[in-house]
Amino acid sequence: MTSLWDCVAHSSAGVNGSFHAAGASIALRELASGSCLAGGPESLRGRSVLLAMHEQLSTAIALLELDGIARRLVLCTPDLSAETLAEVAATAEADVQLPDLDPRPVPAAIERRSSVVTEWILLTSGTTGKPKLVVHTLSSLAGTLPRQSPAPSVVWSTFYDIRRYGGLQIYLRALLSGAPLVLSSPEESTASFLARAAALGVTHISGTPSHWRRALMSGAAHLLTPAYVRLSGEVADQVLLEQLKGTYPRARVAHAFASTEAGVAFDVNDGLAGFPAELIDVPRDGIEMKVQDGTLRIRSRRNATRYLGAAAHDLASGDGFVDTGDLVELEDGRYYFRGRRGGIINVGGLKVYPEEVEGVLNADPRVRMSLVRAKRNPITGAIVVADVVLEDSVGSSLDAPQAEGIKNELLQACRRALPAHKVPARLSFVPSLELTAAGKLVRPGA
Repeated sequence: MTSLWDCVAHSSAGVNGSFHAAGASIALRELASGSCLAGGPESLRGRSVLLAMHEQLSTAIALLELDGIARRLVLCTPDLSAETLAEVAATAEADVQLPDLDPRPVPAAIERRSSVVTEWILLTSGTTGKPKLVVHTLSSLAGTLPRQSPAPSVVWSTFYDIRRYGGLQIYLRALLSGAPLVLSSPEESTASFLARAAALGVTHISGTPSHWRRALMSGAAHLLTPAYVRLSGEVADQVLLEQLKGTYPRARVAHAFASTEAGVAFDVNDGLAGFPAELIDVPRDGIEMKVQDGTLRIRSRRNATRYLGAAAHDLASGDGFVDTGDLVELEDGRYYFRGRRGGIINVGGLKVYPEEVEGVLNADPRVRMSLVRAKRNPITGAIVVADVVLEDSVGSSLDAPQAEGIKNELLQACRRALPAHKVPARLSFVPSLELTAAGKLVRPGA
């Protein structure tokens, strides 16, 4: 595959796309005869470039200008601590860090001559420890994405940060098809972002299940009239899928599975949680999947090349399959995700998948989202506790007896659906739950 700029400039869509951030926009054709980089792309040829700018728009421009020119592009979100950022820079041998860019290109004679296959360095979400540095190329990231012009009305957006794998997929999808892309901003509330996305005519939008729960809580979800809604990054439960279908009856609601290391494996469009068992052990579109030791494993041309640093040896097994670490179970001809292998709570030697308990809690219409976690216990090692965010219409008017009544009803629902060791020993109502930069629930250790 040639460089990203070559793909865009020579696609059937041409450079007709555009990027829209909260405070600025740029049409891609403005870059055809200019650059937003000081000194132009040529000044960074062969360099390892750290992209840790505050604005996603700066990253969107830099990727387009530097792929095929820089030796490495290291994508970091601005929430990283100074210590972690320094470690990432050292591991990736980054010799320059770009500042935020002015999205007004300086006219110049620009020669975007590709000379290298640029390595795109992505960080894992780090939900189970320090993030790992994963090496991709444009080919592994975008090899199967469509390059035809979209319908004139298609406008993409995503709750994700484009420096994370899920957001980067939407960035590339929009860019290679010539569709406009509306970027989110950490300064915006969910309601403000949805209002801006609606004003710009967004038709296709993606996010994690937690992103979508926040959207439904915001009171502004109805502003959008999307044709396509996509979920990925966390377990998509049946209740949420049905809530989204109810909110967007004309939209196709799909949930996809992808990981930073393994790439995109599949998406499901039948309105049901989990995925059909026939996807396993049958190669499709160059993607092979299997279940081994309870976890989903993937082999495809979209797998990352390797890790950088200490973990460089263990991305794939000897047969080329990447172990995603996501636990799945077969039930009535369909596989269901149970959670991350590293996230299991051990209660006296018995396993608890937090996502399974959350699914029971989230099924109550009064609950918008929940987080199940471990709390240390001297007898069993750990017990299960739950933090629950209620619907505004319920939580805003609760007195103490009513709150206690709802807690008891939620715990009774857990007792009916789950073995005793999985039932939360304590349930608390909280006003909100924290998300990682990747849009996933922050899951603290025991």
